[in-house]
Amino acid sequence: MKEYAFIFDMDGVIVDSNPYHKISLNQFCKKYGYALSDEELLKRIYGRTNKEWIVNLFGPLPAAQLAAYAYEKESLYREVYQQDIQPVAGLVNFLEQLEVSGIRRAIGTSAPRENVDFTLTRTGTSHFFPIILDESHIAHGKPNPEIYIKVAAALGLPPSQCVVIEDSLSGITAGQQAGAKVIGITTTHTADELKHTDLVISDFNGLSPEKMLNSLFGGN
Repeated sequence: MKEYAFIFDMDGVIVDSNPYHKISLNQFCKKYGYALSDEELLKRIYGRTNKEWIVNLFGPLPAAQLAAYAYEKESLYREVYQQDIQPVAGLVNFLEQLEVSGIRRAIGTSAPRENVDFTLTRTGTSHFFPIILDESHIAHGKPNPEIYIKVAAALGLPPSQCVVIEDSLSGITAGQQAGAKVIGITTTHTADELKHTDLVISDFNGLSPEKMLNSLFGGN
């Protein structure tokens, strides 16, 4: 029997954090004289690494300045979110089912490690994820498939035996181009906008990993 694994994006999947990223992004951009529409946030920023969207906004920057901007923005994000952070509905129960079933789990995110530690510590989910790849592990952010190809390799499985759970369009493209099955979660986009995925969910309530795998892979 084949083994399968679930790979979780973090922002919008582990936590519904994009509203708080939006607040911190707007504060950060306003400080430096930029105003981004919701459409620009979706297309240019969500799912991408800091080094990518900051350069898109400011143009080429010295490495030290780029790092300083990224640190400033993410510090703002953690500050505005720290009192409200909680896991997406049903997530913890779903992770417990995966653990009991012995199904491998990993995180593949474009976020910096500081945000990963902040998120997993605050939600009490660190122990569910033995494998975590963040922005420091990749040269190319989503929609490039690099992150999910590398996570699958770390899991010891081909991407074709992995299920990626994503909220962003760039992340969905990355998962699909890596060769994984992709589940879209509607924290950031509507179900209609995610209809090109293999399965669409609103949260993790009532979900069975075994039933999902059987649906996605036909019981193989």
